Amino acid sequence: MARLRCDVVADSLGLATSITVLLPQPSRTRIGAGVRDLDAPPPVLYLLHGLSDDDTAWTRYTALERYADELGLAVVMPQVHRSFYTDQALGGRYRSWISEELPSLVGRFFRVSADPAATFVAGLSMGGYGALAWALREPERFGAAASLSGVLDLDALVQGPVREEDPRIWERIFDGAPVTGTDADLFTLVDRAVLHRVPPLHLCAGTEDPLHGQSVRFAEHARAAGLEVHTDFGPGAHEWGYWDARIREVLHRLPLP
Repeated sequence: MARLRCDVVADSLGLATSITVLLPQPSRTRIGAGVRDLDAPPPVLYLLHGLSDDDTAWTRYTALERYADELGLAVVMPQVHRSFYTDQALGGRYRSWISEELPSLVGRFFRVSADPAATFVAGLSMGGYGALAWALREPERFGAAASLSGVLDLDALVQGPVREEDPRIWERIFDGAPVTGTDADLFTLVDRAVLHRVPPLHLCAGTEDPLHGQSVRFAEHARAAGLEVHTDFGPGAHEWGYWDARIREVLHRLPLP
């Protein structure tokens, strides 16, 4: 597996930023490495970080590189700071960066599959929100989407600890306006979705996680709307030990070609 951290210019943001990329690499000499046919471009997963992390977090705190190597899967991890993967009211255009500009750069720089059936998106916490929002807005781009301990009900979080850490976060992102009923609300996106186009969704959240209830409510809402939703709501907290175990399961659930 090759691991690259790339410094790129994001025109959507008007600044330089970083992405971390894992690319399958066959090897006949490295201990423990598989030897696989890589004639075809590999499937690709866009994997999104949480509120306090960056594009390196998944590779620093989990065995993601080993898990992806087992499957011959390329992984692209963008940097979005504390943006909730949105075009912020008073900040950067991070939704435009990941959904419009980033895939174009990936296609230009790296040899990965351009087939929507072999393209996936997932994320943890804030990234769980970002992954589902992207998949619900542009379902034709993905073969599956996953949320790990996702922030899936933003209005329920407005008065919580995030505001204590970053008092102006919701003003910066949403200009202080309610999210419910808007294009930023996952429940509303489900209601507006063309159901047969939405890829399978996988949700997991530990029962000791403060965000557990949000995932349960969202799963119930999505299933009632007719979406295909797989859930894993066993024991676990909002921490990397849990996400390390769950991301491996998520990867093995992907409908890889």
